[in-house]
Amino acid sequence: MTYLLALDQGTSSSRSIVFDANGQIVALAQQELTQIYPQPGWVEHDPMEIWRTQLATAREALAKAGLTARDIRAVGITNQRETTVVWDRKTGMPIHNAIVWQDRRAEPTCLELRERGLAPTIRATTGLLVDAYFSGTKLKWILDHVPGARQRAQNGELAFGTVDSWLIWQLTQGAVHATDVSNASRTMLFNVHTNQWDDTLLKALDIPDNLLPQVKPSSALYGEVAADLLGHAITIGGVAGDQQSALFGQACFKSGMVKNTYGTGCFMLMHTGSQFQTSTSGLITTSAAQTTGQPEFAIEGSVFVGGAVVHWLRDGLRAITSSADVQALAESVPDAGGVMMVPAFTGLGAPYWNPEARGTITGITRGTTLAHIARAALESIAFQSAALLQAMSRDAVAGGSAAVAELRVDGGACVNNLLMQFQADLLGIPVIRPAVTETTALGAAYLAGLYTGVFANTDELSAQWQAERRFEPRMSPSHAVALMDQWEHAVRKTVL
Repeated sequence: MTYLLALDQGTSSSRSIVFDANGQIVALAQQELTQIYPQPGWVEHDPMEIWRTQLATAREALAKAGLTARDIRAVGITNQRETTVVWDRKTGMPIHNAIVWQDRRAEPTCLELRERGLAPTIRATTGLLVDAYFSGTKLKWILDHVPGARQRAQNGELAFGTVDSWLIWQLTQGAVHATDVSNASRTMLFNVHTNQWDDTLLKALDIPDNLLPQVKPSSALYGEVAADLLGHAITIGGVAGDQQSALFGQACFKSGMVKNTYGTGCFMLMHTGSQFQTSTSGLITTSAAQTTGQPEFAIEGSVFVGGAVVHWLRDGLRAITSSADVQALAESVPDAGGVMMVPAFTGLGAPYWNPEARGTITGITRGTTLAHIARAALESIAFQSAALLQAMSRDAVAGGSAAVAELRVDGGACVNNLLMQFQADLLGIPVIRPAVTETTALGAAYLAGLYTGVFANTDELSAQWQAERRFEPRMSPSHAVALMDQWEHAVRKTVL
């Protein structure tokens, strides 16, 4: 039997999963990651903790599977995107905590870029809106605020990378400084038409090009895991940002196919093939995972707070003792009782793009209970995702494609049947949960397996994909429209 090892470094945890050649999970290991909040709107991780936990889970997954590194054909890496790390090339040590994708400290730089009239150029070159979400402005912040960093960067002493590059550097013990096109496309520094770093954007942000990793297709040789780390050298054959990796793991290889990942945030991507399509509905265009040098694209919408609202119920309100308890609490009432929650803890992402928005709970009465608030919190995930898919459908129709016919789902919160049924009800289309919901890790394994010949082509991967449950809409279209109108009304109240 052939095995593949996927390293899945996420926002809240580091995970490693061993898959067999049929795409089935053999073993899984996970360790939580410390969240650091230096001040409101700032979110950081310790890069060394990222590395330690990722290596530890890789070793644990192999042990659980009863395998050694010699049994693994290849390693695939998938990662939280936009999170920014800068490290010393000689020592391999970070010069600052990783600035996480949720972090908003670079908003002043974004405002300056907009005032300089660079937003249209950035949109045309990268497919992205100017926002502190993306890596380039985070990198500029580190160079501007860590003493001596800019001079050291100009001297060639430092390296920049998103989490994939950081892990590749550590796994190869400094032999490889690389990233893939999907991660590069999230930096606001990358020309997605040519798959090259863009000199104009680098100059606009005053970033030396010697900081940057080499960019490769998502299925390619990224060196080898050093033999002393896992007991034997293993080829690193696949890399993709988590959402593009999930799109790949969901076998969404054709234009018009859509998936939504319910993680800390929610991320919806629609594959558009080789067509670079600019959204008119507040979404962004991004590079899809690519098995060749030929550019492929997706339209994406990102919800900043998805499953994280359940963590807030647990840790902030202490309404539940574990995240798994939320469904039972929410189901203890027939509906949210008119309560609407907009969890804009760090602003609102697509399709609203309002960094100044803050969370609200509206519709509270004397009869409101924690159960109603829990249900409203859970439903807020579906409302935000519905707004994304409606925007995506408008873009698809405007681009000459058919409206979205179904939604493939994955991520931790997709196991919640109440949430998935409500999602189907709001959208009026089937919501399909796959047999293997670890599609982010599966996508990385698939990319590594394609490079090493475990799989012949994507047709073989499509044949492996199987549905576990299909949620059909039960709500009347008029009721769904009325609920979405209530949601949009609540969103308008989030601006301070």
